[in-house]
Amino acid sequence: MLDIRELDRRAVEYSVELVARLTPADLDLPTPCAAWNLRDLLAHMIAQHHGFAAAAHGRGGDPDVWLTHPLTDPITDYAASAREVLAAFAAPDAADRDFDLAELGFTIPGRLAIGFHFIDYVVHGWDVAATLGLPFHLDPELARPALDLALAVPGGDYRRTPGASFAPELPTDSDDTLDRILTTLGRDPEHPLATRVHP
Repeated sequence: MLDIRELDRRAVEYSVELVARLTPADLDLPTPCAAWNLRDLLAHMIAQHHGFAAAAHGRGGDPDVWLTHPLTDPITDYAASAREVLAAFAAPDAADRDFDLAELGFTIPGRLAIGFHFIDYVVHGWDVAATLGLPFHLDPELARPALDLALAVPGGDYRRTPGASFAPELPTDSDDTLDRILTTLGRDPEHPLATRVHP
């Protein structure tokens, strides 16, 4: 199995490719994240990259590193934040450190934290693709590990609380791995924005 850092790198770099396809007119488009337009989603994604990078450097306990900020140059800002977090995760001992995730209110082993980041950017990559009307191609080597992580995300009433990382799980009878990842984490693969891609 690929190292979690390699899985994360590939998911993040794919998200950079997708974000690079947007135009300024796209920033006000609605996204599958009901409360956010694309501008809001990108601001969140950038803030998460900064926060996880800080956590890898031992500074994740500072709430300020998780704050969102207004976008200036979305494509450039997103790519820069992605490089920052990937560089932080690439440190030889990064996966063996403890990450203080102040935004979530707990400290966890780095390998698990990078796994959280990985599944988040598989799903947010899909969010961006759906918003822009682009097909989303989940790398087969990422698919099974992403599903395993999605299935490990706790369910329950907390997913209905404001600020929850994921919405409640949706029912599905699909055997498609991406569909199962999305529904497990509260996304509808048949969302009106989504462009369906079949193998």
